[in-house]
Amino acid sequence: MNKKLLLGCLFVGILLSGGLTSCQQEMQEPARITLLNNSWNMNLPLMAQAKLGGAVQADSLLVIKEVEKGFAISFTVNLEIPTFDRHILEIPGVLDVCLRQHNPLDRNKQNYPAYKMPDGSVPVLEAGLELKSPVDGHMERMIIGIPLAMLNQPLGEHEVILNFSGVRWTMYVDGKLLDNDFPLGYPLPEKMKNWKIDSHFVSQAAIYYPSLHPERAEGATVGLQPQVQFWTPTGHNAWVGDVVSLYHDGTYHLFYLYDRRGHQSKFGRGGHYFEHLSTKDFRHWTEHEAAVPIEEQWETFGTGTPFIFNNQLCISYGYHTTRIYPREQTTLPELYEYLDKHGYTGSFNRHQMSGVAAGSSYSVSDDGIHFRKTGILFHPCENPSIYVDPKGDLKMLANYGARGTWASDSVSGGWHCLDENFPLGGDCTFFFHWGDYDYIIGGFTRLWAKETVQPDSVYQDVVAEGLDFYNGSCVPTITEISNNRFVMAGWMWMKAWGGPLVIHEMVQLPKGRIGTKWMDELVPAVSPDAITLSGSSDKIEKIPSGSFLLTFEVTPVGPDGKLTVNLLPSADKGTQDACEWKLDSGEKRAQYAFVGDKDSRERSLREGGAPQQGRNYAIENLIDTDKTFTVRMVVKTSDKFDGSLVDTEIAGKRTMVSYREKLAVERLQFHYENMEVKNVRLSLLTE
Repeated sequence: MNKKLLLGCLFVGILLSGGLTSCQQEMQEPARITLLNNSWNMNLPLMAQAKLGGAVQADSLLVIKEVEKGFAISFTVNLEIPTFDRHILEIPGVLDVCLRQHNPLDRNKQNYPAYKMPDGSVPVLEAGLELKSPVDGHMERMIIGIPLAMLNQPLGEHEVILNFSGVRWTMYVDGKLLDNDFPLGYPLPEKMKNWKIDSHFVSQAAIYYPSLHPERAEGATVGLQPQVQFWTPTGHNAWVGDVVSLYHDGTYHLFYLYDRRGHQSKFGRGGHYFEHLSTKDFRHWTEHEAAVPIEEQWETFGTGTPFIFNNQLCISYGYHTTRIYPREQTTLPELYEYLDKHGYTGSFNRHQMSGVAAGSSYSVSDDGIHFRKTGILFHPCENPSIYVDPKGDLKMLANYGARGTWASDSVSGGWHCLDENFPLGGDCTFFFHWGDYDYIIGGFTRLWAKETVQPDSVYQDVVAEGLDFYNGSCVPTITEISNNRFVMAGWMWMKAWGGPLVIHEMVQLPKGRIGTKWMDELVPAVSPDAITLSGSSDKIEKIPSGSFLLTFEVTPVGPDGKLTVNLLPSADKGTQDACEWKLDSGEKRAQYAFVGDKDSRERSLREGGAPQQGRNYAIENLIDTDKTFTVRMVVKTSDKFDGSLVDTEIAGKRTMVSYREKLAVERLQFHYENMEVKNVRLSLLTE
């Protein structure tokens, strides 16, 4: 019996205070991403520099003359559950491959507990490489690894390849890329004198100089088509970071900063680069090769924007090099010297400059799929937000390391400042135009708006008026698609920086106010069966799965109506980790809070709250809640999340998303006064 049929059968015979109904309407097929194949042809050389196995468990190594060209080690390992740390392959002072038990409560960096063994344990396979920093010469260990439970067959024989290219430090298991990081520095070749294996685990090993050049296997892998909403890249520690998007020639392009370890890759410098998804209909999505990959040790990228210039799809970005090198060792002093002397920026070829490249650059594409880096540095800011305004002029909002509004006739240089005091720098500001209004959204917490016919000097602070549309997602990007529709895409903050993808549609109201709603194409697929409440019941005592869609209608029947939905764990946990969603029709407010304090009042963004953190917060000035309206709520539980994501849509005009750590919802409880709640329906998500 497959999983979907099993979930359907679980409903039958469940005794609830409510009842069970079956919906006969045709189920919507979920929007899915066709992912790139994660199987790799390793292209192993015919001859290895050294081998171990059989009676030879330790031996000397040939000296690596050019360590910058890297090395690779392949080995056959018999994985077992370790009772203590087992060092199964070593190059003393350089490399340690370890099989060990990980703390099931420790999700720092690697998020290993996303995959647990049936007994709850988390055995892991790790490889630590000692690297000498090119900045100050200190030694630091870079660890890559996997929880064994993520393998189809966790125990037994597997083929592992560790590949150090100088730019990437990667672990492949059975031909699949399962973890990687971006090195900063190189191992000391003079220490690579000897190596050894533990023959109880490793039957054979080989080392190759220089590193390998794996090639992705052709074709899509069957089964790798996850749903789009709340998606994260494949793997235990991979997340979506800042999202930027563009709709061009009937295709929606979504670029995101690929993140491993919650900003802790590259020894905490981030190690981010732009990956690329696209769709023509928002139901069928395609993953492409990275638009802006890391190709140099010093590279780590910051947010920019995609835009069209000279009939080419371009994407701007910043080199966040100052996270690695002191400013004086980068190109920033030269860029600023030119700007100060001429009053506008120059155009520099980074390959011809003495400092390490820092500041703004961009890539171009002729076909919308394959991108190439121009190598041009055109501004000292490290998060350049380039756009074409309604008049057709090329503009840029400078962020991170600079500020202000800038203009130029060319992307490549000649940028002059129009207003150094607006917007006020910070992270990731984006411009968009809708109807008679212009908007600038400012990263996590800012929003300005004005009528298009007005000058830039009259932008109004929308957050200060309590009329913003921040909804719990981080650094949202706004894009116009077909039929005057606008899409907002961002990521959800969970354990650390980076999280799942969240996409909502926007609605424009009178006087330019903007709200948000669910995008019809991206509503998760649900089972045709449903749990409903009957009679005077106000609770569901047993939900078969922690991932579901809840819908209901609300009608205010008196002043100051109040409605509360408590999302509760199993009865033995009481209200531990529980989530309360509350709506107050009199105050036109809604909030996420902890269960238990009926008088709790969370703060909105205007009041100093933090919706971008995705925990407890309020939104205000609700729309169309003074008459009958519909509430829809998706709860998505995941071992990778270590909790649940809750996404609520109110009257089709406002949305709010929250992450609830450790919560797996098994019960629901409604409370209301001066409100009527009816047509409650709960349907399980199909995956």
